[in-house]
Amino acid sequence: MIDIMDNKPRRRPFTIAVASGKGGTGKTTLALAMALSLANSGEAVALLDADVEAPNAHLFLKTEPGQALEATLSVPQINETRCTGCGKCREACAFNAIVMICGKPLVFGELCHGCGGCRLVCPESAIEEVPRTTGWLESAETNGLSFMRGRLKVGEAKSPPLIRTLLKNAPQRDWIIIDSPPGTSCPVIAAVRRADFVLLVTEPTPFGLNDLKLAVGMVRAVGLPFGVIVNRAGLGDREVQAWCRKENIPIMMEIPFSRDIARTYAGGGTLLDADPDKMKVFVELALSLAGRGA
Repeated sequence: MIDIMDNKPRRRPFTIAVASGKGGTGKTTLALAMALSLANSGEAVALLDADVEAPNAHLFLKTEPGQALEATLSVPQINETRCTGCGKCREACAFNAIVMICGKPLVFGELCHGCGGCRLVCPESAIEEVPRTTGWLESAETNGLSFMRGRLKVGEAKSPPLIRTLLKNAPQRDWIIIDSPPGTSCPVIAAVRRADFVLLVTEPTPFGLNDLKLAVGMVRAVGLPFGVIVNRAGLGDREVQAWCRKENIPIMMEIPFSRDIARTYAGGGTLLDADPDKMKVFVELALSLAGRGA
């Protein structure tokens, strides 16, 4: 069992997070291509599926991860015989996980972030922490790489604690590639905030540009270096490229729209299955980001 609040320091390899402002842009496709390209070139790689609400990278790796480890969050439990109803625990909770009902505290564990602040401020030591299962970490060694995914417990209200646990328990490899959740909300920030570089995947459409702008705002707010990959280039317009030039955002790669790629992906194959020559391109990009290439 893994405690989500385990904050012991860890040595990190070079970490690339692949993210997108919305789903369906090809984020998982490109995360898989990056990880498999590095693994096939002899690099030690870990691929993390951090889209814990709907993980699907394993489908393209043709594996069903095992070795499940339970992930828990420490939540407060009130000892009613010692509690005086002072309300200091409620005042300390920034997430409204504790409310006062008839002079007694009531805990909503689904809202708790496990910070432990309520326990620290309780003058009667009436609060102890108990583990609550939030999901599982599942792993496999496949296709020359180490794969790990988070799987959120059905009914769990929030995913960032599980995502942080996934990153803390990642296999120690030279490279970590993170398949982030889609969008720009808290789960994405939890997935990308410790990355060395963020690749934002978009598509050349008005919707793609709108969501790219949101994603760029997100990574700029957390101060991360980033670049853009335009997937299905040539299918729509050139507004994404024009906006990136205006904003001085580097376009790291453009992947042309291809029916062969779409057909292969629909059949459960990867980008490299459809276009093996892309392996060299992804390896060169990764090495360049890590300062190991031209």
